[in-house]
Parts: sequence; C-alpha cells; structure tokens
Amino acid sequence: MDQEVTQSRSELLGRLSQADFALLQPYMHNRHLELKAPLESAGEPIECVYFLESGIASVVAKIRPEANAEIAIIGREGMTACALVMGVDWATHDCYIQVTSEAVGIDAEPFKAALESSPTLRLLLLRYVHYLHIQTRSTALVNARARVEDRLARWLLMCDDRIIGDQIAITHEFLAVMLGVRRPGVTIALQLLEGDGLIKSRRGEVTIRDREGLIAAAAGFYGQPEAEYARLLGKSGPRAEPR
Repeated sequence: MDQEVTQSRSELLGRLSQADFALLQPYMHNRHLELKAPLESAGEPIECVYFLESGIASVVAKIRPEANAEIAIIGREGMTACALVMGVDWATHDCYIQVTSEAVGIDAEPFKAALESSPTLRLLLLRYVHYLHIQTRSTALVNARARVEDRLARWLLMCDDRIIGDQIAITHEFLAVMLGVRRPGVTIALQLLEGDGLIKSRRGEVTIRDREGLIAAAAGFYGQPEAEYARLLGKSGPRAEPR
C-alpha cells in the first residue's frame, strides 16, 4: 500500500496552493526510480505524472535507436507528462531516468480530472510547461551553434543545479546520447574542461570543481532558461548564478 504523501521535496508541488495540493494529495504515491527507468514512451499513452524530488530525468527525441539526443532535463524543479497539462494524452518523446530518483507519482486519470476542476492548478503548471519549452529552445540553439565543450559545460551545470553534491554519475556513452555527439567528442571535451581545472573526470563519474569557471566555459549558453524559471515560478529551482 502506498504511504500517504503529506509533503514533498518537489519544488513544483511546493508552489501549489493548499487547495490545489489537497486536490492531488489523495492520488499521490512515493516512487523510487532506478537508472534508465522509462517514464514515457514516444507515441504511447501517458500513464503517470512524476514530480521528481531528487535525481534527474531526460527527455530524449529520436528518429531511430541510433539517432537520438536529449532535448530537456527534469529535476526536482519540475514534472514529467507536460502533454497532459496541454490536453494531450500521449507522449511525443521518450523520458527516462538519468540519475536515480525519488518522486511523487500521480496516475494520469485523476491528474487530468484535477486539471479540469482547478484553473489555478492548470495555470501554474502551464507556466512550468512554458519554461520547459524555453529550455528546449535553448538546447536547440546550443546544439546548432556551440562547440562540444561549451555544450558539455552547460549540460554539467544543468545537472549540478538538480543534484545534491558535486558528483554526477554518468558514462561517456550516456553523455554522447545526451549531447548528440560521438563518444570520442565527449572524451575530448571532458579532457579540455579537466585540463582547465573545472571538473574531475573518472570512469562513470564527473565531479564539478569550479562552478563559476564552468559557467564562463559555457560561453553564454547557460543561464537564460534558469532566469526564466525564476521569473515564471519563483527564485528557487534551476540556478543561473554560481553557488
């Protein structure tokens, strides 16, 4: 039996009014999500909404298995299943766990019913959806115009915004999918950032050593979506400033 959720570390759930939280609360259940756990599959009905409390989920677009790339990431600032907020029942992209996570899950049907009954709930979540579109737009710009090391610096900062501590568990193979580049390009980019003293890279793990330097290394491609999140939803959530 699922334990009743009375409060959550999800920043997005924490922004709900008491009335809207109470509307969802009877349908909330705690979930532990392992690495690569699928949350959504492109073209398939959305069965559950996840409000992450820790860890990271990746939204990945693909044409075929070997032609895929990450287009957005979600942490405790956000939610999956944004299509439901816009009245669509199926997923456009794959979404799966990138860093082991704890989450609050809500089945799709009661979540949709709550959206129908509460305009304030839908309005707040639409603001988050708008932020996620801004993040996706920024990713498209970065992938088109930035060097691989700039893209890697931005991606590491976005992960650092969403995890506890400075260590990111990630393989070169997974990074290649996240950045949409070949694995040798990831290796070279990691070596460049490590050579500048910004990170420490070892097998399956990257440690952030100089966050402020990493922001400079991102060459202006990090910060704008994070600032928009603060403008739309409040000052917590993804950071645009060094810690």
